[in-house]
Amino acid sequence: MFKQHLLYATFLCGLALTHGQKTDDIGTETVTVVKPYSPTVSDAFKIKSQPQIKDSMELEKKAITYSIFSVPVASTFTPAKAKAATVEKSTPPVLYNSYASVGLGNFNNALVDFYTSRELGRDEDLLDLALNHHSSRGDINSTPLDADFYDTKLDFSYAQKDRDYDWSARIGLQHQLYNWYGLENGAFTQTQVGAIDEQQNYFNAEASANVNVEDSFFKNGKILVRRFWDASESGENRAVLSPEIEVPITTEMVNIKAKFDYVNGNFKNDDLNNTENASAIEYGHYQVGINPSFVVLRDELTLNLGANFVYGMDMERSQGSFYIYPSVKASYRLLDDQVIAYGGIEGDLRQNSYYDLVNENPYVSPTLSIQPTDQQYNAYLGLKGQLLTNVGYNFKGSYNAENRRPLFFLNPQNLFRNDEQGYNYGNSFQVFYDDIRTLGFFGELNIDVNRNFSLGINAEYFNYSTETDNPAWNLPEVKGSVFMDYQINKKWFAGGSVFYVGERQDLVSQAQENTPPASFNSTIVTLESYFDANAHLGYRFNEQLSVFAKLSNIANSNYERWYNFRVQGFQALAGVSYKFDF
Repeated sequence: MFKQHLLYATFLCGLALTHGQKTDDIGTETVTVVKPYSPTVSDAFKIKSQPQIKDSMELEKKAITYSIFSVPVASTFTPAKAKAATVEKSTPPVLYNSYASVGLGNFNNALVDFYTSRELGRDEDLLDLALNHHSSRGDINSTPLDADFYDTKLDFSYAQKDRDYDWSARIGLQHQLYNWYGLENGAFTQTQVGAIDEQQNYFNAEASANVNVEDSFFKNGKILVRRFWDASESGENRAVLSPEIEVPITTEMVNIKAKFDYVNGNFKNDDLNNTENASAIEYGHYQVGINPSFVVLRDELTLNLGANFVYGMDMERSQGSFYIYPSVKASYRLLDDQVIAYGGIEGDLRQNSYYDLVNENPYVSPTLSIQPTDQQYNAYLGLKGQLLTNVGYNFKGSYNAENRRPLFFLNPQNLFRNDEQGYNYGNSFQVFYDDIRTLGFFGELNIDVNRNFSLGINAEYFNYSTETDNPAWNLPEVKGSVFMDYQINKKWFAGGSVFYVGERQDLVSQAQENTPPASFNSTIVTLESYFDANAHLGYRFNEQLSVFAKLSNIANSNYERWYNFRVQGFQALAGVSYKFDF
């Protein structure tokens, strides 16, 4: 206790002494202590993998013994290398080098087709032979004259293909028989009918060749030489040469087409508008033309800008003329393949010939005037493409201006003439040249319903304006057609077609002595529109042998294709086809 009191007294005395002592002010100073920052990471507390357990009751671990019970198992598995999955392929069709078909039907109709192709040597040289025959020897009740016809063609061709070029040559022979049977029953007496020789024969022999060259400024060339004649001592010669070259200029191309076209011929008898068979008819024309064009190709645009320069010469009259025609074509993809717009304006001097006119109308008389057609321009604009993946379309509007377009109308009944052939009874056709302006519209749909069924529909409308104010003789305002093809299964196949032709107009007249043709007694007649429905059905026994049946004019309508030239009624033809190696 004494010690505690002493310490307490001493503390109080010191405190009093300090409080009573005077202090001096020594000011303030700033002291900056600099020390580098050196952080450290302390060790984390980790649980030991085998912690030491301090427990008063510690259990002993039991010893565990492992053993495997093995049983042998038999296995036949053998690993194999992996293989890519394959698509099952259909068996490729067997190709034969020859084909023959024969068919017979009512009206004594006959159909014969033969074709064979042979490879020569180790190259891809081909020698082809084709024979086609179609004939009918049936009568038509509306006329007292024979209505037989037949058409036979024989073609030989040789083709050779090399790495840089290919060429081919062809020789063709043809014989056609037709009758001028366009007389109605009762129009003439039996004696007059018996004196008519209505049969006409046409003969054709031609040779042609063409060559195509790759990676050269010379692209291709074609040549044709033809001799055409008939049983009335008419004859015609034709020669056509048409080369084509292509020259690159920077990134574009210049295409140059040329042509030389020569035709001359003669008819033994004078025009039937003359009551006297005074003189023969001779004609001759040649043309020389060049068509340069500048070709522009872009991503969506194809443009062909050019002009067509033609010199035409009438050798009989020694008159020549120079023509310049437009030659512009363009197409633009508005929406890939769905919508493609196209258009153009083109013109040309078209060479007409006796051969071409006979192919269009085999009932012409061998007393024609042959002149070229001056197609001043043909302007057109259209859209084409695919509405769906299986539906294609094409719609086009056009305006065509032609001078000297050939039209067919009946020859006048000229009983003053005594020609060798029976074509002067108003039962044959002449050619009349008129200047025509034509406004036309065309539409077409092609539908692939599936792989085995396809359908096509098209229609055309024309509005004609002639310089002579005459009708556009024998030209319909409306035409249309429907086509169908159906592969029923591997064995059966079928198809069909329907044609529609609108009304046409013709002229019936009678020649008079000492009277100009414009003053002949004449009447304009109208030919009714018509439908023509056709169908075919076939069955394949195997890859080589098949049979078929064809039905024509199913509606059994004796319509007039030309005035007084009625067609046969319902026709049925059946036949067999065979493929083989020859």
